[in-house]
Amino acid sequence: MRVQAFGMLFSLLSAAVLLASLVAAAPDRVSIIVNKQARRVDVLIDGQAFTSYIWPERLAKPVLYPLRTANGTIITRGFPLEPRPGEHVDHPHHAGLWFNYESVNGIDFWNNSEAIKPDDTPKMGTIYQRSIPSAKSGNDQGELEVEADWTTYEKKVLLKEHTRFVFRGGAGFRSVDRITTLSAQDEKVVFADAKDGMLGLRVIRALELPSDKPEVYTDASGRATAVAKLDNTGVNGNYLTSEGKTGDAAWGTRGRWCNLSGKAGDEPVTISIFDHPQNPGFPTYWHARGYGLFAANPLGEKIFSNGKEELNFTLAPGQNVTFRYRILISSDILTPERTEAAYKEFVAAYH
Repeated sequence: MRVQAFGMLFSLLSAAVLLASLVAAAPDRVSIIVNKQARRVDVLIDGQAFTSYIWPERLAKPVLYPLRTANGTIITRGFPLEPRPGEHVDHPHHAGLWFNYESVNGIDFWNNSEAIKPDDTPKMGTIYQRSIPSAKSGNDQGELEVEADWTTYEKKVLLKEHTRFVFRGGAGFRSVDRITTLSAQDEKVVFADAKDGMLGLRVIRALELPSDKPEVYTDASGRATAVAKLDNTGVNGNYLTSEGKTGDAAWGTRGRWCNLSGKAGDEPVTISIFDHPQNPGFPTYWHARGYGLFAANPLGEKIFSNGKEELNFTLAPGQNVTFRYRILISSDILTPERTEAAYKEFVAAYH
């Protein structure tokens, strides 16, 4: 009996050890793969590409590019990195998903690109990727921490940035949390109240709003960019804010969240951006344009309120501020009720 009992115990222990080794050997669902030499960090979910954090020399800031749905459909515009037929080729600074601002001590970090005229380059700022303190794969989520410098043309550092990305995904969804802390250095930093900021992405043609006319958009320095009229076949995007504003009426209004929904080919898609109650300027203004710019600007109030409000957010030397956002990509057309439920989950995660 003792020999049989010992044998059974040994078998159970062996099975437990085998199971533990199999669990330990199972690959993480969310993989974070760092390749500094290639200036990129790839994010895979269940072995499929989701996005990449990249800092190519030709861009004036690091970005997430491209972004994909759970089915692998790309939802960010290809231009200027990978131009595709039928896309708009305006605003070459609109690449992937980015975070910057139009006026930081008078320096423009938003509009900087390869298309800037030589006379304008001293007015432009660049965000340089500096280090990757942490990159963690995981079963439920992957995390990436990066550090960057917001610098002037003369290479003076105005702000140091620490950003923590959290990547998640499952059946029918992908998400990115971006928690960014900006720290002023040895001088006061003023984010002058301006239109172009702060968390933004540029979407594929199908998710733009249908338009029957060309447009010209002008930045704070008077630089005009023409957006030509294109074929509207398959173009079916529509905005919806937490306050019920839809379509082009969403632009310049406040809201806790904003959805951009439509079909990308045969796939229904909703891109949601969630603002957090602890963010400056909450609830944010939506810089949501029909031509495919989808941005949250918490620091620009004057132009959106027709001069009734003005912020000019300021950091004293050594002071910092943190911004918290979630970008949710759903393979479905989300209702306001489902969006609100997902929004509350985000708020609870960073209370």
